[in-house]
Amino acid sequence: MAVENDVATPLLPSTEPGEGSGSRSGRLASVLRHDVPASIVVFLVALPLSLGIALASGAPVAAGLIAAVVGGLVAGTLGGSVLQVSGPAAGLTVVVAESISEFGWRVTCFIVVAAGLLQILFGFSRIARAALAVAPVVVHAMLAGIGITIALQQVHVLLGGSSHSSAWKNIKELPDQLMNLHSGDAFIGVVVIAIMLGWRYLPDRVRAIPGPLVAVFIATVLSLVLSTGAERIVLDGSLFDAIALPSLPSGDWSAVAIMVLTVALIASVESLLSAVAVDKMHSGRRTNFDRELIGQGSANVVSGLLGGLPITGVIVRSATNAQAGARSRASTILHGFWILVFSVALAGLVEQIPKAALAGLLIVIGVQLLKLAHIKLAQRTGDLLVYAVTVVAVVFLNLLEGVIIGLALAFGLLLWRVVRVAVTAMEIPGSKRWLVTIDGSCTFLALPKLSGELAKVPEGAEVTVEMTVDFLDHAAFEAIEEWVRQQENSGGAVDFVEIGSARMAHASIAPPARGLGRSVLDEILGPWRGDKNIDPVTSGIAAYHRSHAHVVRPHLDDLHDSQDPDSFFLTCSDSRIVPNVITNSGPGDMFTVRNVGNLVPESGDASVEAALIFALQELNVRSVVVCGHSSCGAMKALHSGADTGPGIGPWLAHADPSLERFRLGHPVAVAAEACGFGAVDQLSMVNVAVQLEVLHRHPAVRAAVAERGLTVSGLFFDIASARVIEITIDGLVQIDDIEQRSTPELV
Repeated sequence: MAVENDVATPLLPSTEPGEGSGSRSGRLASVLRHDVPASIVVFLVALPLSLGIALASGAPVAAGLIAAVVGGLVAGTLGGSVLQVSGPAAGLTVVVAESISEFGWRVTCFIVVAAGLLQILFGFSRIARAALAVAPVVVHAMLAGIGITIALQQVHVLLGGSSHSSAWKNIKELPDQLMNLHSGDAFIGVVVIAIMLGWRYLPDRVRAIPGPLVAVFIATVLSLVLSTGAERIVLDGSLFDAIALPSLPSGDWSAVAIMVLTVALIASVESLLSAVAVDKMHSGRRTNFDRELIGQGSANVVSGLLGGLPITGVIVRSATNAQAGARSRASTILHGFWILVFSVALAGLVEQIPKAALAGLLIVIGVQLLKLAHIKLAQRTGDLLVYAVTVVAVVFLNLLEGVIIGLALAFGLLLWRVVRVAVTAMEIPGSKRWLVTIDGSCTFLALPKLSGELAKVPEGAEVTVEMTVDFLDHAAFEAIEEWVRQQENSGGAVDFVEIGSARMAHASIAPPARGLGRSVLDEILGPWRGDKNIDPVTSGIAAYHRSHAHVVRPHLDDLHDSQDPDSFFLTCSDSRIVPNVITNSGPGDMFTVRNVGNLVPESGDASVEAALIFALQELNVRSVVVCGHSSCGAMKALHSGADTGPGIGPWLAHADPSLERFRLGHPVAVAAEACGFGAVDQLSMVNVAVQLEVLHRHPAVRAAVAERGLTVSGLFFDIASARVIEITIDGLVQIDDIEQRSTPELV
């Protein structure tokens, strides 16, 4: 994106009140209160930057002002981003300078118009989001390369000379320029650099004034007071005098077409990435990316026709706009109007600005495009080579070639990462069994490594092949199958543990594809699905041994001789309740008891009593939990009074107190009804609360609570939403959502 400075901005209030709701007077009040002050701040930031970018591009100074005006008025009105501010940006400085050098200024204006038309076509084609599919490391490196190029150019201007046509020549001629520096220009440039670098350390009240404006103002005043002899900006007449139609190229249309495509692509990507960044700075309407491209293209058409620089969205101005409190696109539009007024009425002030002052400003901007955070990120993500190569190519070749080289290298690195596979073969210590692990995408590209590792396994050995593979093509499948056949023919045995989504059984019956099989989590938790003529328990056990036993085994290493559960967990026998899933627990965590209706009889049931006493006195559990659920068959029968027969009726009689408390209007039932739960589910929640009361009266529970702080709690699993609700002993019911408590509490 077109970054002139990094700005960290807190989340701002919702934007665009003027385009969504409210009366006309309310919208006007919002504009006057928020957008007008913000537009003035943005204007003060954009003015010196627009002048400096025009100077660095080798274009007429007025071209920067024209682009700033058009960016505010046209892109601000037609664009799809509410708070984005558009104008001339450092990101296209190198491209424009190259275009002017090769084709001249008027033809460059034609290129800007053509690039704008191409952007409009992009917008109507609805391919805007495709422009975001650019590796961030390439964008960061492109900006760094642009920054280095700008700094190398402008250091010559700061020293009183002129920039050269290439980065290499700027480096080569720098020693000679230092020997012949103009002290007045150098002094002014150094003053600007010092102010820009030190501005961040000043109090917030002072920094409310834009640093670039202060730096250029102080440098201009010093140049006039001290008579430094610094070279100043020259305007050829007023802003309107600078307006002129572009010229058609006289030849070499292929080179012109490449330049048009370069400007259009870079301007589009910069604007869209900038819009994405701006969206993170406020909570209002999100960017319409297709409309944003249409707005940017329209602005470039107008800017080119009037003799202005190409336009993109600029993050530093946009961030300033958001920080200054802008609420609608009125701020962006007004900032363009203020630049127009200043350029027409106060053009004489512009001619007092020393070129060295703008050179110092651009050097700081260029250096800030080279960010240490981006370099560290590239190093952490393994993309440092892509970053370095792209930077060097942008600086010493040109922007388009540098980006293409960077993208090609990034794609190559991505391809290598995606298709690579890790294969290891080793003998398991203390046994004669071998373990072969295959992890990644197993394709024909992996055959050399795969065959080399499999060759390490001696003939006749017993082998476990652990495959965590997300892609398996037919070549790799055949290589593994042939190796298995050889092992078995020599008296060996091969067992497969297939954890990944790509399975050996699928490779021979369908074309290779990612995600062909269900994930491990799906297979562990998913209900039995398959041939009803096959015993699901038997087939499930076989699938467990094949795919999951290897995963579970390490968790059982410390549990094979004893258990130390944290909780006694009493829940219903309903097949839809999977305790370890809804509590995110594993083997050894819960001592689970299940019965119809999750009941704790105060007398008459030895199984619950025995389990509870064992858990409290032998296992020393730290909590006791009762969990009910929605659509409970036991509660349905209890609520309806249906005759359940001699087998179930006596058992459900233990829940009669729950039914009585429900009919009396238990607080839990009242709260559950307020949240939309039906009568049966209300009864299920009341039943949990009543069982908690029973537990609190139990002598062993009371002793554990008093002696070691045992906790007793209740849960309710809502099957429809897969949510767990906590039910407390005093009737308080609340939705338990650690990440975001978005559901109202039930009291």
